[in-house]
Amino acid sequence: MFQNKTIHFIGIGGISMSGIAMIAKSLGAKVTGSDITESELTENLKKEGMIINYGHHAEMIENADIVVYTAAIHEDDPERIETKKLNKENYERAEFLGIISKEYQNCLCISGTHGKSTTTGMVSLIFLEAKLNPTIQIGAMLSQINGNTYIGDNNYLIMESCEYVDSFLHFHPTGIIITNIDNDHLDYFKNLDNIKKSFNKYVNLLPENGILVKNNDDTNSNNVESGYEGKIITYGIKNNSDYMAKNISKNDLGHYSFDIYYHDELLTTINLNINGYHNIYNTLAAFALSYNYIKDINTIKNGLEKYRGVGRRFEYLGTYNGAYIYDDYAHHPTEIKTTLTSVKEVKHNKDYCIFQSHTYSRTKEHLDAFADVLSKFDNIIIAPIYPAREINTFNISEDMLVDKIKGKNPNVIYLDSFAKITDYIKNNVQEKDLVITVGAGPVNKISQDLVKEN
Repeated sequence: MFQNKTIHFIGIGGISMSGIAMIAKSLGAKVTGSDITESELTENLKKEGMIINYGHHAEMIENADIVVYTAAIHEDDPERIETKKLNKENYERAEFLGIISKEYQNCLCISGTHGKSTTTGMVSLIFLEAKLNPTIQIGAMLSQINGNTYIGDNNYLIMESCEYVDSFLHFHPTGIIITNIDNDHLDYFKNLDNIKKSFNKYVNLLPENGILVKNNDDTNSNNVESGYEGKIITYGIKNNSDYMAKNISKNDLGHYSFDIYYHDELLTTINLNINGYHNIYNTLAAFALSYNYIKDINTIKNGLEKYRGVGRRFEYLGTYNGAYIYDDYAHHPTEIKTTLTSVKEVKHNKDYCIFQSHTYSRTKEHLDAFADVLSKFDNIIIAPIYPAREINTFNISEDMLVDKIKGKNPNVIYLDSFAKITDYIKNNVQEKDLVITVGAGPVNKISQDLVKEN
């Protein structure tokens, strides 16, 4: 598709962009890229023969046939200005991924407000276990593929599919999982009704012979299939569904075991090797989609039981002076509630949650909900808000969150640097306590540094 084409990626070091660059290279392109700083991802791309420069400079565009950029790269970026000046063919990240998705016979898109990365990882391991050689694009690091991308053949593309700024409306799915729909990205969608409308448009991208797999216990996913006339598969625990989990139990590590039934027929028993009740739902979703392509139940079971999690999803990192150190990407109140449940399922003494809110707009929209769920940890440390793409025009501050939490739990403080937070943990944490960094920003550096010093 891209033979003899040079594709330049602005912001190539992002978790999604780096994976797309790898796929583009596999499809015959010569790849160049730029990013602000060097990282493990950019170094891996350089090892694959890609030319990467640090900083954004207009001259990087000169030899490009196609330019791809992320939504975070503004129009006043020197490379985007030069792209327009030279009238280069150019695409936003999701648009370009949509073009790529047309090259695969089966494009399996895993979507939903929560659980996308985990469910994508599960589906990926199932298809690898079945030796179907899928191409994989996931928004997290999966140890079994040594990264966030796996280059297979053109039969299957398994990809995490994000709703933000309607990104997934550019894709060409043949199969879709919707894990759930929740209030998020309100800086773009404004309200839940608009999010539901976006998901409905997304489902209607499926062809008549497509497959929709949806969570029958998620109220917000009701009627998401309106207008779609293809195959619909449901899964759940509470409401009657095509695939159901029954006879659920849990061991001392917080790992769940359960039976999977299809229309009241027992198919198999799954013994998960990850924490969290919510992962029963993710497992059902992965099973339900995979069973349409892989009829060997033992293969699906083996793939699911080999899953050990993706990076930053209740990820156990190690210890510091006998305390257990975890990290989690949760950045929405519903996700943090799930993380809290996983924390409480691990046997420990006191827990310490280090929370970094992701964007000012999300902090303002969910201030009360953040305070409510965070107050249920034993100890809460609030880190500086991570602005991402935003300027603080929202009249919001970390102290406002602290004050809300204090009304429910006095064991909360705000510390204005990672260094101060690290010192606080060192001075207070004791053996068999549990420390978890929570947030989509760089707050995980704290947990990583603690483990390194052990």
